[in-house]
Amino acid sequence: MPRPTAGHRDRDARRRGHNRRSTVRRYPLREAMMSVAPQTHRSFVDWLAIERTTTDPRSEYVAGEVFAMAGGTEEHDLIVANLVRELGNQFKGRPCRVYESAMKVHIAAADVATYPDVMVICGERQFYDGRRDLVTNPSLIVEVLSESTEAYDRGDKFRHYRNLHSLRAYLLVSQYRVQAELFLRQPDGTWSLTSYQEPSESIPLRAIEADLSLAEIYDKVELSR
Repeated sequence: MPRPTAGHRDRDARRRGHNRRSTVRRYPLREAMMSVAPQTHRSFVDWLAIERTTTDPRSEYVAGEVFAMAGGTEEHDLIVANLVRELGNQFKGRPCRVYESAMKVHIAAADVATYPDVMVICGERQFYDGRRDLVTNPSLIVEVLSESTEAYDRGDKFRHYRNLHSLRAYLLVSQYRVQAELFLRQPDGTWSLTSYQEPSESIPLRAIEADLSLAEIYDKVELSR
C-alpha cells in the first residue's frame, strides 16, 4: 500500500478537525432539544397530586406528557407584574379577578393543564376541585413570549386554549420589542387578530371591559431589541 503523502496527511487532519468542530456545534442543539422534551408519562390526576406537593420547578401537563417549565427573565417578570397591576386597578369594585402565573388552568377537552402568565375571570369562578388552585373558565389569557416558547404559544398552546368555551380573548406580548397581538373570539367561533406596536396605543379588551396601554405594559422594561 502506498504511503500517504504530506498532502494527504494535511487533508486527513483537516477532515478530522472538521468532524470535531461539527460535533461541538451539534452538542448545544442536542441540549436545547432535551430541555423541551417531556419528562415522563403520567395521568392527569397523578400530575396534579405531584404538582401540589413538589418543591421542584413547576411543570405543564399535555395529554399524559409532563414538561418542565423554563425560568423567566427580568423583562418577562416586569411585563407580567405590569399587566397584573393595570388590570387589577381596573377591576376594583367589579366581579373580575386577575391571576398571575401561580394559578393553573385545566382544559379538559384537550387533556391539558398549564400555568398561563396572566389570566382573568369575570363573574363566577369555576375550579377543578375544592383546592381552588386550578380554574376552568378564564375569560382572558395572556402569554409573554420568549424565544423558546413563542412557537408553542402561537400554535399548539393556542389550539388547546381554544377548547375553553369561556375564553373570549388571547393576548400575546413580546418581551423583546413593543408588540402585542390580540386574538378575539367572534360570534361564529372564529378568531380575529389585531396587532399593536406603538407605545401610544391602547389595547381594547371589550370582552372584559378593560383596556391596556402599551406604555404601561412596558413600564421600566429595558428592551433588548
